[in-house]
Amino acid sequence: MKVRVGATTDIGQVREGNEDSYLVLEPLYAVADGMGGHRGGEVASSLALETVQGMFERQEGSLAEQVAEANRAVFDRSQNDRSVSGMGTTLTAAQIDGNRVHLVHVGDSRAYLMRGGELAQVTEDHTLVHRMVMEGEITAEEAETHPHRSILTRALGVDQTIQVDEGDIEVVPGDRLLLCTDGLTGMVPEGQIRGILLETVDPQEAVEKLIKVANRAGGIDNITAVILDFEDDGGPGATKESAIPQQPTMERPIPPAAPANRSDITIVGAPIPAPPPEAKASSSPRGGQTYRTERLTPEPGPQGGRPSSRHVGRKVGIWTGVTLAIVALGLLGLRLYLDSQWFVGVSNGRVAIFRGVPAEVGGFELHSVVVETSIPAERAESIGFYRGLPDGITADDRAGADAIVESIREDVARFEQSTP
Repeated sequence: MKVRVGATTDIGQVREGNEDSYLVLEPLYAVADGMGGHRGGEVASSLALETVQGMFERQEGSLAEQVAEANRAVFDRSQNDRSVSGMGTTLTAAQIDGNRVHLVHVGDSRAYLMRGGELAQVTEDHTLVHRMVMEGEITAEEAETHPHRSILTRALGVDQTIQVDEGDIEVVPGDRLLLCTDGLTGMVPEGQIRGILLETVDPQEAVEKLIKVANRAGGIDNITAVILDFEDDGGPGATKESAIPQQPTMERPIPPAAPANRSDITIVGAPIPAPPPEAKASSSPRGGQTYRTERLTPEPGPQGGRPSSRHVGRKVGIWTGVTLAIVALGLLGLRLYLDSQWFVGVSNGRVAIFRGVPAEVGGFELHSVVVETSIPAERAESIGFYRGLPDGITADDRAGADAIVESIREDVARFEQSTP
């Protein structure tokens, strides 16, 4: 069985860093989604995959044993390095042996199998809302918008030992396997994922389309996808990829196209508007490119062609007023948006309710504390469900935030009662 591979990761539109990592080491492929803050998440996901990679290359243990060792590595680092205390990561891996794929899975990253035009999820989400669905407390539709949907019930690095899901899939030529983090599945419906996988033959082009669609939908999390296409032995050979866990890319999604003779540069940020056709062209010394510039010609004034100071002053005043009005409207829109956002996080070592979003821009925090509870954050974070508390657990509204706090309070009390 031949395998063609496509893989990529992206920071998304909101996060300040990329806590995802992926591994392409034929015949082993994996994705990991770190948690525990910008630094902690990056360390957790990369350390887990480095551990798996090292053991795989040394041929030590089964894939499940390698993942269990990765759990111990992340847990030990978290305990011994205060700068990454409380970190953890998901991990979904596939090892190919002929027409058999061995899957190992922890967390809420996913593996999907596309066969005969149908897409099926072949891993189980280790989340609080999935457990609630399985127990009949909520419906699958309610789970998609539930305020606890980001809370994991299982992740690497949370405890010294970890329960690992594993199983085998028999693949046939024409099958397509997708490994991805929740930055994709949280933004793109499965039906749309299926459509992209069906219409895009090349696996690398397919993963790039998936990332682009997730970013266009909001890109609120890091996004990683690995696609494995299975072909019979007479088909094209496997695509060669780096055997090192890929570090998060800092590229912005959907960048403007680079000039043809600058293919080594990735353009970052918003595209520059095209200049008006009447603008003059000036030659650039770099690579023979030409850039258009437009020189503003002052209107002739009453004194030998010089502009009138009164006329210039009036124009400056008008444009200053317009600029200030635009800025004021932008700030008003931002304030209205932030006032409608809620999350539960940590303030002064205690569980707190925040208004805004758990992020900062240019050193300015985009949130404020509304209620600081008496619940010690350390006790809440000691429960696997709430390891992501320092990063913020989002809620749909204030009532949803209150519900999260009450759940934390009840779980902390229950945990303390069960602890001897």
